[in-house]
Amino acid sequence: MALRPQGPVGVPAAAYTPRDPTASVLYAVVREHVETFRVEAVRLRDGQGLPRFVDAEFDAFLRCGFLAGGFARFRCDACRTERLVAFSCKGRGFCPSCGGRRMAERAAHLVDHVLPDVPVRQWVLTLPHRLRHLLAWRHDLCRAVARLLYRAIERHLRTWARRHGVRDGRGGGVAVLQRFGGSLNLNVHVHALVLDGLFARAARGQVRFHPAPAPSEMDMADILATLVPAVQQLLRRHGLEDEGVVGPFAEATPLLAGWAAASVQGLTVAGAERRRPTRFGDGRAPSAPTPPVCHARWEGFDLHAGVRIPAGHRDRLEQVCRYALRPPMAGDHLHLTAAGDVALQLRRPWDDGTTHLVFAPVAFLERLPVLVPRPRVNLVLYHGVLAPRAAWRAVVVPGPSPAVVASSETGTRPGTGRGWRWADLMRRVFEIDVLACPGCGGRLRLVAVLDASAATVRILEHLHLPAEVPAPAPARASPPADDWAD
Repeated sequence: MALRPQGPVGVPAAAYTPRDPTASVLYAVVREHVETFRVEAVRLRDGQGLPRFVDAEFDAFLRCGFLAGGFARFRCDACRTERLVAFSCKGRGFCPSCGGRRMAERAAHLVDHVLPDVPVRQWVLTLPHRLRHLLAWRHDLCRAVARLLYRAIERHLRTWARRHGVRDGRGGGVAVLQRFGGSLNLNVHVHALVLDGLFARAARGQVRFHPAPAPSEMDMADILATLVPAVQQLLRRHGLEDEGVVGPFAEATPLLAGWAAASVQGLTVAGAERRRPTRFGDGRAPSAPTPPVCHARWEGFDLHAGVRIPAGHRDRLEQVCRYALRPPMAGDHLHLTAAGDVALQLRRPWDDGTTHLVFAPVAFLERLPVLVPRPRVNLVLYHGVLAPRAAWRAVVVPGPSPAVVASSETGTRPGTGRGWRWADLMRRVFEIDVLACPGCGGRLRLVAVLDASAATVRILEHLHLPAEVPAPAPARASPPADDWAD
């Protein structure tokens, strides 16, 4: 279900104001231009068009949040006030609402059921451009690079532990594979939440955690000196060491591969040309940043480990988890210009003072397909003692806390930490009790779940609400090349 609730329906229809998905700038751009984009995709590649999973992502997004696509019905037994909640698309690519729910749900799972209450350090590995393009299609390489990063970090921790008399230490971590950068460009990189120390057995057999100090500049350089040759050897083993090799998946979908190659470089494709989007800003460069700590660069690889969450700071840990799991963009960062172009507000100003990138609508849609992961690809990986079959996992992972103990009201299932309900997430993230009746202060309960059907249409027509999902605008004539990118 969608993360945001609809309004009450047990009141006069005029007072019922559901959330309008069409108010989203992203939705408006996709609905108005997606058919033109599809036609252009077919034209550019002799009838091939978009991959099936990308087409399905666009179709599902256009239905997300509409009551006509199905909804859950809640009712207050005391005053009979009702509330309808539309189903969401559950997209994994660019839907801000579904991405926000997935972010909140997975972060809650990691904090409550995976990461123990010990110091955790965030390691961010940024890769060279060519490697980003390769990893966009090869999930096996993504997993391998994340595993090599964890092994390099664990090697550093074990070296420190042996120097301090800690034997047979075992660490753990969670790696999140992100596919996007701040400008919606393709930027496959790794966020690894690694336990900042090692577990080891004490003399009496108890498992004890030994926190590690912050890595020095020499430590960071040593970790990269271990990681980079290992990644290069991985590429040689798969026959990908040559610059011209892109892999079979990219060869099977050359249109998507071309968009991905341009996106990695921050460009858009305009016919046969590649161009940069128009930049806007206040002309003032931001103040000089503080030199980063726990940072190293080598051979196009960038490793940063300056964020550490001490033990006991579970709220802050959950915020860092949400940052690692966040969707590609927030809905309020997109704006339409007077000319109908799409302005993307950057999270942070660039060094030259740029605060917004402006795209022609079809060129903006070109950025979205490469952000959609292929089906059945897991973007959250577990290592060390946090791996599913690790021998010490049952000893070190946390049990359910009182905050997530099941109740008859919410139905949270703390045994697995999976399947968070919409109302529980709203309470946890926004501190909003969406099950509180707006009429009498009682409790709303779920009474029905209705898919798109004739009964759904009758209910919506009775409430004088739209009973159909709006169709996308028809395709326009092929735009001039200058209209693809500014």
